[in-house]
Amino acid sequence: MKYDMFNMICYTILRNKWPYSIILLSFCNHTDNERTFTAWCNSHLRKAGTQIENIEEDFRNGLKLMLLLEVISGERLPRPDKGKMRFHKIANVNKALDFICSKGVKLVSIGAEEIVDGNVKMTLGMIWTIILRFAIQDISVEETSAKEGLLLWCQRKTAPYRNVNCLLFNLAWLQVHPDDPIGNLNTAFEVAEKYLDIPKMLDAEDIVNTPKPDEKAIMTYVSCFYHAFAGAEQAETAANRICKVLAVNQENEKLMQEYEKLASELLEWIRRTIPWLENRVAEQSMRAMQQKLEDFRDYRRVHKPPKVQEKCQLEINFNTLQTKLRLSNRPAFMPSEGKMVSDIANAWKGLEQVEKGYEEWLLTEIRRLERLDHLAEKFKQKCSLHESWTAGKEELLSMKDYESASLMEIRALMRKHEAFESDLAAHQDRVEQIAAIAQELNELDYHDAVTINSRCQGICDQWDNLGTLTQKRRDSLERVEKLWETIDQLYLEFAKRAAPFNNWMDGAMEDLQDMFIVHSIEEIQSLITAHDQFKATLPEADKERMTTMGIQGEIVKIAQTYGIKLSGINPYTVLSPQDITNKWDAVKHLVPLRDQMLQEEVARQQSNERLRRQFAAQANIIGPWIQTKMEEISHVSVDIAGSLEEQMSSLKQYEQNIINYKSNIDKLEGDHQLSQESLIFDNKHTNYTMEHVRVGWEQLLTTIARTINEVENQILTRDAKGISQEQLNEFRASFNHFDRKRNGMMDPDDFRACLISMGYDLGEVEFARIMTLVDSNNTGVVTFQAFIDFMTRETAETDTADQVMASFKILASDKTYITVEELRRELPPEQADYCISRMTKYVSGDAPPGALDYISFSSALYGESDL
Repeated sequence: MKYDMFNMICYTILRNKWPYSIILLSFCNHTDNERTFTAWCNSHLRKAGTQIENIEEDFRNGLKLMLLLEVISGERLPRPDKGKMRFHKIANVNKALDFICSKGVKLVSIGAEEIVDGNVKMTLGMIWTIILRFAIQDISVEETSAKEGLLLWCQRKTAPYRNVNCLLFNLAWLQVHPDDPIGNLNTAFEVAEKYLDIPKMLDAEDIVNTPKPDEKAIMTYVSCFYHAFAGAEQAETAANRICKVLAVNQENEKLMQEYEKLASELLEWIRRTIPWLENRVAEQSMRAMQQKLEDFRDYRRVHKPPKVQEKCQLEINFNTLQTKLRLSNRPAFMPSEGKMVSDIANAWKGLEQVEKGYEEWLLTEIRRLERLDHLAEKFKQKCSLHESWTAGKEELLSMKDYESASLMEIRALMRKHEAFESDLAAHQDRVEQIAAIAQELNELDYHDAVTINSRCQGICDQWDNLGTLTQKRRDSLERVEKLWETIDQLYLEFAKRAAPFNNWMDGAMEDLQDMFIVHSIEEIQSLITAHDQFKATLPEADKERMTTMGIQGEIVKIAQTYGIKLSGINPYTVLSPQDITNKWDAVKHLVPLRDQMLQEEVARQQSNERLRRQFAAQANIIGPWIQTKMEEISHVSVDIAGSLEEQMSSLKQYEQNIINYKSNIDKLEGDHQLSQESLIFDNKHTNYTMEHVRVGWEQLLTTIARTINEVENQILTRDAKGISQEQLNEFRASFNHFDRKRNGMMDPDDFRACLISMGYDLGEVEFARIMTLVDSNNTGVVTFQAFIDFMTRETAETDTADQVMASFKILASDKTYITVEELRRELPPEQADYCISRMTKYVSGDAPPGALDYISFSSALYGESDL
């Protein structure tokens, strides 16, 4: 039969279900439209870079016949012979025939010699029938012929368009634009060839001018449209899968960048803040140190709270990102070195340690400066009193008035000197006090210690000199005392009584004017008690004054009785009765002033006590409230009574209640500030300090935010993995049952028991593998979130790298590489650029320049990479 060879080729295509047809071949022997068949052959051969012009001649050497079979089947035939002699041609044709036979086709009366010698011509009707079978291979129409199936596909595709009615293949072409059918057809042919890569197989004139155009030629041409559109839909599906995967990756990369940025900014703020808090250079004045304290309060109230929120948000973002990565089957996010959540937590802990030390240092320095100011003022007061007392004493002791004095005057000078020695001894205690105060100022690093030391040294040197001069004068007086025996006993007795009494009044005036510093009502009450004891001694002191003044009165009386002319000067003392009277009046004047000062201090300490009680009353309520809320939040997080949404609603209500409670914290901060401004540093009415409350409040805010985030992640896991609420409740009930310590964690033994109770058959190796999944950091415990993640992985499915590779292979037309043009044609611009920038070059000898390796790119999406 003349066309048996071509019929056998087509039958081989159908028998092996190659992608050009799936139904049996009906034999046709039409010889019309050989050009259409030639165009169809060229549409396949040009994929291999060649074409034919004459069917009878171009297939005779067997080369293009083998090539056509390779393109149609997608399989490789044996290597052809390259010679041009007849036996070379026969060998090549035999290879083609053997390939057809290998597919189960029996060749009858067909030989290679007949084809080479030009005795067999392929049947055009046969190849068109093959094309029609290929065109409708994907149309699922039961009990429908190849022709009817393709026609049905055409009717479906043209249904939305007006003036188009596909009734028969040889009539439909005249329905679109009746006014210009030839122009319509030529336009359609040109568009198909330019944009769909479908060769022009028909002539518009032959179709229009023929009463009944060849049906198989038209079906052959239409089938090309079917496959073009079917391939585009397959590419679109593959592109959509890749877009989805890339969109997940791009969103994750954005979250990673946001985390890195926020972590860097927070760490930089901590790095800048710590040196400021570590600065321990003390100021020299109380005002400057109080300004430092005010700056620190401003830092605690204004600058730190936003950073607490940023730290909390950073942890939430990190947990959300890790959850999304797990749900999308991506590797866990590993932040840059030094920017892990644990690194930030350690840096924050270091900040709070330095912060606490800085506040303690400030308060200690303020107390030290307060003490220094008090000591410095006391030192100056005692020095002034001492210098006032010693003024002229050296000159007096250096006088030699006894050389020209009478006996009475000598005796007077001797007694006067004895009184001075008594006075000198009485002032020894004041000098020692001055030296002790100076030493304490030096030990406390007083800023003007040089002046203090200079003045103290001057007083000590002067005191030593007074001692030396006093001893010399006594020696001189004792040397001449043997020459003088008469002494005025009354003057001597007055001097002896007046000097101690005067010293007592000096001491009393010094005590009444003494500055004091107290920090409690008990301390001020102690001072009041001492003052009351002093006032109780005043009547006895008044008796002593009257006795002393009585001696002076007796002297005056004797002088008046015996007509003695007094010089008005007591030779034994510089004190006069008027001095005693003036100092006594001064003492009586200072007593009520001292009473007033003590009562004012009592009022101040009572105010401080009210502040202590006011702060303690609030702190004793807020502290337990924070602890209670922490416990309630912990119970909500493990409660299985309701759904995750109900838990979220409950937690949101807790969060709102906590936010509403912030005003109580602010009020407590205000009371704390008033206490510090009043220099109140202790409070016996409560065990809660402001620092304890602040730390507890910050932990409460962090706990509620972290718990809400965990529930959100559970909801995200449930929705993404398709886990039902009943499954989650079951997981939670199992976890709670084996959480024997009720701390939200299971020991490895409890976890093993939990898995066994849920039906797992565990050996040591398998359990060790599971533990690496749920406890990757080797903490020795399994958290609820890790347990949920493991169970969702066991019950849900995720996309894989193989699926992404398969999608790229479709876009690449089954090649192991893909080109830039194919990516830009099939993907949106943004994601095409994303792939181009990250895919590595494909290295292979048969790949064109610029080919990209989509296999390694797909693997990197699900493995360790820098994406």
